[in-house]
Amino acid sequence: MPELPEVETVVRGLRPCLQGRVLARVEQRCPALRFPFPPGFAQRLEGRRVVSIGRRAKYILAHLDGGEVLLCHLGMSGRMVVGRENGRPLEKHDHVILSTDRGDQIRFNDARRFGMMDLVPEADLHEHRLLRDLGPEPLGNAFNGPALADALKGKRTPIKAALLDQKIVAGIGNIYACEALYFAGLSPRRQAYTVQRARAERLVAAIRDVLGRAIAAGGSSLRDYVQADGELGYFQHQWAVYDRAGAPCPGCDCGGAIRRLVQSNRSTFYCPKCQR
Repeated sequence: MPELPEVETVVRGLRPCLQGRVLARVEQRCPALRFPFPPGFAQRLEGRRVVSIGRRAKYILAHLDGGEVLLCHLGMSGRMVVGRENGRPLEKHDHVILSTDRGDQIRFNDARRFGMMDLVPEADLHEHRLLRDLGPEPLGNAFNGPALADALKGKRTPIKAALLDQKIVAGIGNIYACEALYFAGLSPRRQAYTVQRARAERLVAAIRDVLGRAIAAGGSSLRDYVQADGELGYFQHQWAVYDRAGAPCPGCDCGGAIRRLVQSNRSTFYCPKCQR
């Protein structure tokens, strides 16, 4: 599933062709994705101008001049690809087609249909059931060492599981949790409540650094993810530990090898010598 860097990369790719443009034509080619489309979905979008486009956690938010927000999630296999209207032939899994007044076309393609789209009144956006309980953005000012330490107090779960809890910090998934814990020198098995003071500061710095580098590389391409222009992301070539089981620990002389363990049915990769 695309994580924060992949979604941020898609948002940045969509912004030049969507922001400030009118949605001249909208085609809905199936009745539902993960959830049914809202009533009158295509009709409510047509003729609306996209005032701004942004992101909250792993969700894409297109603010419209009619007072509504188009809320999108890519799911497991969803992709938004930009092209020109009347360009390549439509594909089987092109479920929503957005055409702008300038002739650009954005296709939401989702083979597994685990993605979603909704229309939400602007005033109610932060109370939407998918957004209201989200924690702070990891690249925002509200996310710092003291804030993370406070959120982890009393959490008797592994720190890896805590980072995947979207109520603690929004947008981090399996790949970037593994990478951040490695660069912070923290074992994924460590109890979350013990990550206080200097450990929390190190972890926040590592999260920010890993996410920033991943965004700069266009995210990580696994299976279905592509950028809005159809290109692959490249951060998978910079992974230090994720999917590197058996490889030597990078960047140090500890002599350890990357190990894999399963936590909450997900693969975790770490160096048992460097991460404590």
